[in-house]
Amino acid sequence: MGNRKNPENDATRFAQVRITIVTTDDRKIQELEELRVRVRELESEIETERTAGQWPPKGFYTEYYATSGFILGMFGAAMSLLANVVGAPIAGKSPLELIRIYLTFPLGEKALQLTSTAKDVTAIGDGVILAIGCCLYLGTGMLLGVPFFVALVWLTEGKSTAYRLLVSTVLATTLWAINFWCILSWLQPLLFGGRWITDPSILPSWVALVTHLVFGWTLALLYPWGRFQVYHQPSH
Repeated sequence: MGNRKNPENDATRFAQVRITIVTTDDRKIQELEELRVRVRELESEIETERTAGQWPPKGFYTEYYATSGFILGMFGAAMSLLANVVGAPIAGKSPLELIRIYLTFPLGEKALQLTSTAKDVTAIGDGVILAIGCCLYLGTGMLLGVPFFVALVWLTEGKSTAYRLLVSTVLATTLWAINFWCILSWLQPLLFGGRWITDPSILPSWVALVTHLVFGWTLALLYPWGRFQVYHQPSH
């Protein structure tokens, strides 16, 4: 009698062992899942660090093309100014007529009276002011060159020169429309009481458009100068 096993006790112990095994398995599964999550996090961190320090960078190199556009924009502005200097006398205008009109934004109507010779040796001569205006004009071209060149490269990378010139024509025309009809048409009257830049009797619309087109075409032709190319050290 004393050696007889109790089936109920055996069943209870079996159930407890089973519960213990199930609980242990669940804990191990949970721990394994946590380790998997941690592994994925570490892989993501490693990939991020590797990409951040990767050379050459993957994808579109915006910072490089913005810098290139800033530099090439000066050449674009210089070419558009040169085109006006050459073309203005043909139309019976002063070679620096464009700069006079450009300076009406900070100086107002009196900028149209500037001449290339100094009137008073005790003050800043008109010629110096026109020279400063040329520098400001080139600086404006450098600033506009940043978004223009970034957009140009993004839209024409890997395309032909003819296609790039076509796209630059569209971009330059859009830039002209935004500058003249969306900004200057109301901003100059608001600040200086006149609209000399957008007045067709002072600056014909087609002259302003051609100025922007020359700017855009110059950047399109100088595209190879601003294109990003990875330097490969020659093997010996």
